[in-house]
Amino acid sequence: MANMFEMMKQAMSMQRELKNVQKQLSKQTVEFAGKGGLVKVVARGDMTIDNIKIDPLLISANDPLRLEQAVVAAVNGSLLAAKEKAGKEMSKLTSGLGLPEGLGL
Repeated sequence: MANMFEMMKQAMSMQRELKNVQKQLSKQTVEFAGKGGLVKVVARGDMTIDNIKIDPLLISANDPLRLEQAVVAAVNGSLLAAKEKAGKEMSKLTSGLGLPEGLGL
């Protein structure tokens, strides 16, 4: 019974740590520049977009398809970078738990 209590205590502690990491991630940002730096996107660790900057040259090029593709590529790149950063932070949290490979949070 004491073992069960310890497991519950550990789970509650981990939930608190997880919430703390998620809060920290929402404050951390990554920047990704696509199309030779013509589109820059800043994403947060909680997978939200913070900022998009588009070089006026790309806007005035009168090529909406190129602009759309550049924005999509930059957004996807920034979200991938944010996801990788979040994954590293979560790995730190779960590293001492002895979970099987790929079963982290």
